[in-house]
Amino acid sequence: MPYLMSLDEGTTSCRTIIFDENGKSVATAQHEFQQHFPVPGWVEHDANEIRDTQFRTMREALKLSGLDAADISSIGITNQRETVVVWDRSTGKPIHHAIVWQDRRTADAISKYDSPENQQLVSQATGLRLDPYFSATKIGWILDNVDGARAAADAGRLAFGTIDSWLLWNLTGGSVHATDISNACRTLLVNLKTGDWDDDLLALFDIPKSMLPDIRPCSCNFGQTEPEILGTSVPIGGMIGDQQSALFGQACIETGMAKTTYGTGCFLLMNTGNDIVRSEHGLLSTVAWQTEGQPPVYALEGSIFMGGAAIQWLRDGLGIIDTAPDVNSLASSVPDNGGVILVPAFAGFGAPVWDPYARATIQGLTRGSTAGHIARATLEGIAFQVVDLLRAMEQDSAVKLSEVRVDGGAAASDLLMQIQADLLNRTVRRPCVLETTALGAAFMAGLSAGVYTDQQDLTRYWKLDREFEPTLSEQDREQQVKQWHKAVNRSKNWTEETP
Repeated sequence: MPYLMSLDEGTTSCRTIIFDENGKSVATAQHEFQQHFPVPGWVEHDANEIRDTQFRTMREALKLSGLDAADISSIGITNQRETVVVWDRSTGKPIHHAIVWQDRRTADAISKYDSPENQQLVSQATGLRLDPYFSATKIGWILDNVDGARAAADAGRLAFGTIDSWLLWNLTGGSVHATDISNACRTLLVNLKTGDWDDDLLALFDIPKSMLPDIRPCSCNFGQTEPEILGTSVPIGGMIGDQQSALFGQACIETGMAKTTYGTGCFLLMNTGNDIVRSEHGLLSTVAWQTEGQPPVYALEGSIFMGGAAIQWLRDGLGIIDTAPDVNSLASSVPDNGGVILVPAFAGFGAPVWDPYARATIQGLTRGSTAGHIARATLEGIAFQVVDLLRAMEQDSAVKLSEVRVDGGAAASDLLMQIQADLLNRTVRRPCVLETTALGAAFMAGLSAGVYTDQQDLTRYWKLDREFEPTLSEQDREQQVKQWHKAVNRSKNWTEETP
C-alpha cells in the first residue's frame, strides 16, 4: 500500500502525519516551538528551531508507523503562510528571526504606500490589500533593519522564502529554492493572472527579484530529501499553503463549496473555480491551488488573525484553563455569556474590518462575571468573526451557502460548533478527519506520485462525523450580532502608534 508523509508546519507547532492511500492517519508526531514577542505587536519564530522541530517529527512519525522511508511514496508540505524568512545563500543561516504573519510592526510602513494608485495596483494585481499581514513589508523591514542586509540582497547573496521554501531548501540540502503558487500569491508580489512575480510590485516594495524562489504548481516534482534526514531519499511532490490545503483536504473541489478552519486563526474559503472573484466587502481573492499542467483554481478568503490563539491566551495569558480543551467545560459552566463580549483583536482585525491598530477588549463585565463567562465569550468571539466573513462572502459571490465544512483543532469542540451553527444560521458539517490541512498536502503529493488519478478521485475519502443544526431564533441571533458589532466598533483604532 502506498503511504504519504505530510509535513504540517503551523504557527505554534510542527506536525508530521503519515497517511495511507485511503486518507487514514497511520502515525502522527507533533511538537510545539517557541513564540517570541520582543515588543508588543511583534511576533517572531526561530526558523532553525522550526526546521529542527519539523525534522524531529518526521523521524518520530516514521518510527511510530513502523515503516521505512522507502515505503513513503511522496512528501507533501503545508505551512503557515505570509511568515517571512531571509537567509544567506552561502551559509544557509537566517539573518533574522522569522517575522510571523500575525506581526504588526509594519503597520506604519504600510501607510507610506497607501495611496489610491497603489491600492488599485495591489488590489488588481494580487487580489489582496495593503496590510502588514502579508509578506512584502516584512521582507522590507528585514532588509532595512539588519546591518548589511540591503547590500547583500542587491548582490544576490540573500534568499527569501515563506516557511514552505525554507523547509524545502533544508530538506533538499540547499539545492532547491522554490515555492508553490498558493504561498507565493500571499506575498503582495505575485500577479494573480500571470501567476508570476510582478515587476511593478517588486519596484513598489523595493524587493530584489534575485531573492525570490521559483514558483511551481502545488502538485509537482519539488525534488528529493537529503538521504540522512530519513535514511534514504524521498520525493517531495506537494506544497500548498495551510488554508488552501484545508479547502483541498475537505474535498471542496466544486465551485461554491466552502470550509472554515479553526486553527491559530480562523479562515473561511470558498472555491470560485477558474474565475477570480473580486471582493467589495473586505475579502481576499487568492489562488486555491494548481496541479501540474492545469490552470489555477481560485478562492475567496476571509482571514481572522485570532481563532484558537484566543483560547491559548486564556491558558497562557490569563491562566484560567490548564489545557486548551478545558475551555469547553469552563464555558459550559454558565448558561450564556452573562452580557460579556470578548473581541479577540489581539493582532488587530483581519477581514472584513482590516484595522491593524485595533486591540482586543473584554466588554460588559460586572461583579457577577466569572471565568466561565469570559471563556464562553471567547468561543462566541471566534464564531462572531466567522459570521461576518460568511455574510461578506455571500454578498461578493452571490451564492447562499447551505452548509459550511469545518476543520482544525478547535472544530473538535461540540460547544463551539453549536454556537457557530446558531450564529451562522447554517448547517455546520464536521468530517471524521479534522486534520484536513495535513490531508490536503498529502493529497497533492499523492497526485504527483500517481497514487490518485485526479481530483475527483479524492472526494470519496471525505466522511461526515457530525452535523450541527442552528437552534437559535432569528430575533436572538440578530440581537447578538448587533451587540457584537457595537463591541467591535469600540475595539477599532485602539492605538495609532506601533513600536
